[in-house]
Amino acid sequence: MKVAIIHDWLVTYAGAEKVLEQILKLFPNADLFSVVESLTHDQKGFILNKKVNTSYIQKLPFAKTKYRAYLPFMPFAIEQFDLSAYDLVISSSHAVAKGVLTGPHQLHISYVHTPIRYAWDLQAQYLKESNLTKGLKGFITRWLLHKIRLWDYRTANGVNHFIANSKFIAMRIKKVYGREADVIYPPVDVESFLINREKEDFYFTASRMVPYKKIDLIVKAFSKMTDKKLIVIGDGPDYKKISAVAGSNVKLLGYQPTEVLKDYMQRAKAFVFAAEEDFGITPVEAQACGTPVIAYAKGGSLETVNDITSQNPTGVFFQEQSIDSIINAVGQFEENKSKFEPSVCRENAMRFSTERFLKEFQEYVTNRINEFKVDIENRYKKSI
Repeated sequence: MKVAIIHDWLVTYAGAEKVLEQILKLFPNADLFSVVESLTHDQKGFILNKKVNTSYIQKLPFAKTKYRAYLPFMPFAIEQFDLSAYDLVISSSHAVAKGVLTGPHQLHISYVHTPIRYAWDLQAQYLKESNLTKGLKGFITRWLLHKIRLWDYRTANGVNHFIANSKFIAMRIKKVYGREADVIYPPVDVESFLINREKEDFYFTASRMVPYKKIDLIVKAFSKMTDKKLIVIGDGPDYKKISAVAGSNVKLLGYQPTEVLKDYMQRAKAFVFAAEEDFGITPVEAQACGTPVIAYAKGGSLETVNDITSQNPTGVFFQEQSIDSIINAVGQFEENKSKFEPSVCRENAMRFSTERFLKEFQEYVTNRINEFKVDIENRYKKSI
């Protein structure tokens, strides 16, 4: 079969790109398409150094760095790819990739990291964080997001099968598109995170410092718990604001190499995670180190962390994104820390290995191809 793989934009190597990397390993001869691409030569290893077929947006001013500004034009751009020569189309989508045009004799499988967050249930949060709740700019943005929602819903009909990266996203797909989705958890490189059974007396968190990650809440909570130490790794737009509210018991290290992050993650008594993520890779990486997780009880964390009430606990949940809720969860962890076994945490993390993803995704696509062939044959027989 001739295969096309579509990815929203290729500008970095993050969670969605790690999924794309493994899909390309399964289909090394596939052609790759993306709205815009700005990878350096050294970054192209994960796409097997493939040529990337880009849209007209690639040629627009500052598109490689300000690509998000062209979001209103991306639905039109993604529809301009001519995929008529391909038998199998796989889209890796968190924005517009699933909207490519395909015909009735083409099988389109879409791996959805999330429906467009800022166009659907997180619109209010996006507008608030972007200071677009009022005025002419706010009105125009709301109108554009409305148009994107209409397009996003309509193009869901062009997908034969949806794969969600978690049950949480499967629920969002059902809510937004009215479609069922199968769940294949994304690949986590758990093998590169070694277990450490000897924990030290500090808590740890790591993230890009943007509003929805809620690092500020974690820092404020620990600043009130002066008898407990917190180490924070990460950089981003909110770094200075978060640094300003950090107590003397909170140490912000900024950006650090991966090996430094792994070292702290292995030695920490617990990893603290306050974001509502679609899946959330870092809590899984922490558990691979044998480190339990204190996490917000919403989103993918509910699927990757076993609460204190389970038979084999790997963490503690807090119910609200608030300072008091985090403080209470830390207290609960302290009271029950003898219940958390590093080996149990590691075993739980192995459920999300790269090897498991490759096996599940290959079997899924093979089964859907076989079903599609049978369906086409039956349709022809009925028409005779």
